[in-house]
Amino acid sequence: MSGAVVRTVLGDVAPERLGVTDYHEHVFQRTPLLPGEDLDDPAASEAELRALSDAGAGALVDATPIGLGRRPEATAGIARRTGLHVVHVTGVHRQAHYATDDPLLGESEEGLAATFHAELLDGMDGTAVRAGAVKAGAGLWSTTPFERRALAAAGTVSARTGAPVMVHLEHGSAAHEVLDLLEEHGCRPERVALAHVDRNPDPGLHLDLAARGAYLGYDGAARHQRWPDSVLVDCLAAVVAGGGGDRLLLGGDVARRSRYTAYGGMPGLAYLLRRFVPRVRAAVGAAATDTVLRANPARWLAWTPGGAS
Repeated sequence: MSGAVVRTVLGDVAPERLGVTDYHEHVFQRTPLLPGEDLDDPAASEAELRALSDAGAGALVDATPIGLGRRPEATAGIARRTGLHVVHVTGVHRQAHYATDDPLLGESEEGLAATFHAELLDGMDGTAVRAGAVKAGAGLWSTTPFERRALAAAGTVSARTGAPVMVHLEHGSAAHEVLDLLEEHGCRPERVALAHVDRNPDPGLHLDLAARGAYLGYDGAARHQRWPDSVLVDCLAAVVAGGGGDRLLLGGDVARRSRYTAYGGMPGLAYLLRRFVPRVRAAVGAAATDTVLRANPARWLAWTPGGAS
């Protein structure tokens, strides 16, 4: 992709400058779906990101979309002080994350697309801090009318600009169906990262999705109430062995104050690189692990904003 850059909260950078990239975290977040779990302390969030940096990360994607407590300028300040490259999303989450009377839920497809487009090119929430990716979400084998409008808007904006897309898949469901909907609106699967696809640890399905060109977002490490990390490591290794290693992404999606060490919880953002990645490296080797952590996210996040219409 000639002339492609990664759009971070501090400006555009060459994709190769990202280094090790955590593809899915939240610097700030507030959602009625998680009462008492707000990420709203700038000092604590900065300390948590510094711990991730100390563990070896060079970049992360902040996946907090519109209306859920994001703070673009504060996030930019944290990026500046920690040295991390932070790519922030525009877009929206699945409907359950919004209050029933939130006016955002009544927004038209065209209105959503216009907002997403403006946040990529001009800035978020009236600031000059620009988004570098678009987010949408779907429920468990379901999409509400709002979610369908948001997915359509995300697909349209990606088709128009080339911007990367992240889609929340509830428990890893409806992956092909989401890709179909995005494709209907011109968004190529190779622009899409399917978040939480590892919540359905099915390597055969994952290889099918990779064959379509989609990126596979593995972000379920340390969720032992579902299964041990070994299940995810084995699934990832099977995808690498099947030829899908160039479509894998790793993130933590820790996403709650009770799970951030700087907020008094555990395991923290650094768990991904300190505890999970060494097991991945032992399973698939250093070269494949490097592809997952460096080359794949750099390729997914790269686009050409100057060519946007």
